[in-house]
Amino acid sequence: MKIRGAAGCVLLAGILPWIAGVAAAQTTAQPPDSRLIFQTGQPWLPRTNVNADTVMVYGIDDTTAARIRSWREHGYRVTVMTGVAWGRYAPYLRGDFDGKQHWDETQQEKSGKLILHSGRDVPYISPSISYGRYLAQGVEAALDAGAEAIYLEEPEFWARAGWSDSFKESWQEYYHQPWQPPDSSADAQYRASKLKYYLYRRALKQVFDAVRSYGVRHHRVIPCYVATHSLINYAQWAIVSPESSLLRVGADGYIAQVWTGTARVPNVYDGVRKERTFETAFLEYGALQNIARSSGKRIWYLNDPIEDNPNLSWADYRGNWESTLTASLLQLVVSRYEVLPWPERIFGVRGVHMAETPSVSDPSPAKVPIPRAYETELQTVFHALGQMQQPATKVSWESAGTEGIGVLVSDTLMFERAAPDPSDPNLGQFYGLALPLLMHGMPVEPVQIESTYSESAPGFLSSYKVLLLTYDGQKPPSPAFHTALAAWVRAGGALVVLDDDKDPYNHATDWWNSNGRHYATPRDQLFEALGLNPATTGLHSVGKGYVLYAPENPAALTASPTGAQTVLGYVTTAAGAVHLPIKETGTLILRRGPFVIAAGLDRESGDTAEAVAQPAQVRGDLIDLFDADLKESSTVAIAPGTRALLLDVSYFKSSSPRVLAAAARVTAEHVTARSLSFEAEGIDQTQAVVRILAPGAPRSVTLDGKPLDAGQVQQTGRTLLLRFTNTVTPQKVQVLF
Repeated sequence: MKIRGAAGCVLLAGILPWIAGVAAAQTTAQPPDSRLIFQTGQPWLPRTNVNADTVMVYGIDDTTAARIRSWREHGYRVTVMTGVAWGRYAPYLRGDFDGKQHWDETQQEKSGKLILHSGRDVPYISPSISYGRYLAQGVEAALDAGAEAIYLEEPEFWARAGWSDSFKESWQEYYHQPWQPPDSSADAQYRASKLKYYLYRRALKQVFDAVRSYGVRHHRVIPCYVATHSLINYAQWAIVSPESSLLRVGADGYIAQVWTGTARVPNVYDGVRKERTFETAFLEYGALQNIARSSGKRIWYLNDPIEDNPNLSWADYRGNWESTLTASLLQLVVSRYEVLPWPERIFGVRGVHMAETPSVSDPSPAKVPIPRAYETELQTVFHALGQMQQPATKVSWESAGTEGIGVLVSDTLMFERAAPDPSDPNLGQFYGLALPLLMHGMPVEPVQIESTYSESAPGFLSSYKVLLLTYDGQKPPSPAFHTALAAWVRAGGALVVLDDDKDPYNHATDWWNSNGRHYATPRDQLFEALGLNPATTGLHSVGKGYVLYAPENPAALTASPTGAQTVLGYVTTAAGAVHLPIKETGTLILRRGPFVIAAGLDRESGDTAEAVAQPAQVRGDLIDLFDADLKESSTVAIAPGTRALLLDVSYFKSSSPRVLAAAARVTAEHVTARSLSFEAEGIDQTQAVVRILAPGAPRSVTLDGKPLDAGQVQQTGRTLLLRFTNTVTPQKVQVLF
């Protein structure tokens, strides 16, 4: 995530010799599956005692070993996260690493302006072979210091860059031709993006290979993960990153870095440009889940209770966090989470933000620490996230539109984002296809084109009934995609192609117009593979499936107040041909075991549908996990804009006492017919609330042997609510019935 200042910088200063041998090498088998993780640049503190089992210590400097030791002494599994594109790399830049200065590896704009993350000594890097070696050596130092896994963060090359001396040299080496200014033609920009993509993939492969070699030498299994924004966000922010290809060069999985800062970027729908945090987050999480699903590799979803902009109110942070969290929980197959980054800026001394949103009457509200209720809510949710791994038989939609629909996207979506012919600034080529479906309740997925022909993902497309495709703003990276897509259609799939063939990048040099191929557009080659005339419009059968082609520009459709209905019309026609009924709804409601996750979609999504106009009702014995008091109710209305995380007590058929929800980490839970005991710890001096399934009224409730006051115990229905103050050492709670 984009952090300014020392806490957010990678401190690879010098790969100092003191690190070697600091901690004994571990000889473990496959590392444990850490379901909850978080990152921090600080040592353990009582106010950052986050309820997760694994910490990612951020950065490498002369405090790394002490920070690792600090967290390990408090019971955490310790890994290390380090940046890839930027960090405190002055020792490398000035030549301390290999005797050669590397300032020319700073990413540079046409004007000569250097692209800096936070000052001249912390630039964005155009990575060379020597830079990859430097990163690899830094990571090995982290392993010497005791890191059990490595997380490499944000390999990013700005689309507006490409003028540094280092990049020009890389161009010559890669293309065996003189460098071309990226803005000189669409072809030059496309080729510059391909090179940027390759350079960071190469750098990360160097690190992955070094870690594997280190593991062999030390008899350790050391996984390497990549923390990355979604393809959707990188394309919208005009950044090139190797994204899906990292799985093929050694990544063991991803952290999906989706948070308010990425998800609140405005997009256009039916002519209205505005923030749609929930919908954007849903699609971003879906894009990275789709990549990981093709390989079976691990993926964590980041949830950030605030964002990088420090000048917003706690209410803004809280509302948007609830939207992104809800979006992440609606992804059925993911149950690992980074519960937060930088706890010190949320619960610690840096966690001071505006009490209210600025207004005309109060343009500069006072800055205050995190509200007590938000502290409690966050810890309740952390506890719930640790219980989200449910068997497939216990996960089902209670309310959703038609499933099995996807929008095809390629990493090349990042290749057309800069001069001279940038694609739609609002990324309408993607949102123009995806939002009309999602806003009408269909849990549409971004489908990674590169996965369709991956040897590690046979039958990848078989779970989809309808796919949407455009080559406006992106291009197919290989003819193998067309082979796989044509086979899917012939097996019974319905393909909707919306493309006016006017994208200037159709003429960029690539496989469809080189090496003996002379197609005017990549769509021409696709239609040949399908056995169709490229000029043919409308719906046509291909084998057991169908192709619907319309010469429409999806980005242009976003500007029209009827654009969404146009897309829905095409999808309805194609889906009908393969006997897939189209269902619309105004809510997405998913049950994951005892948990109910719900979102009410914006009313602009379709007031014409009765199901959209009427709020849905969730019924049960419901505990609101977004409420600091864990309030109970029998019905929750899911109106437009509602975000809900509920626990349904009626899921539990046994009357045996148990902890249902807690704003603390609960361990050592012990149950008898007439008693319940457990230990609870949390972030120091925060309010703990615990709701317990109770077989009856309690005879006594004690905390470390001392009775709780009457005001700290509340009986309601089948449950008992306890309140007490969290401490960093476990407190024993005992309830006798």
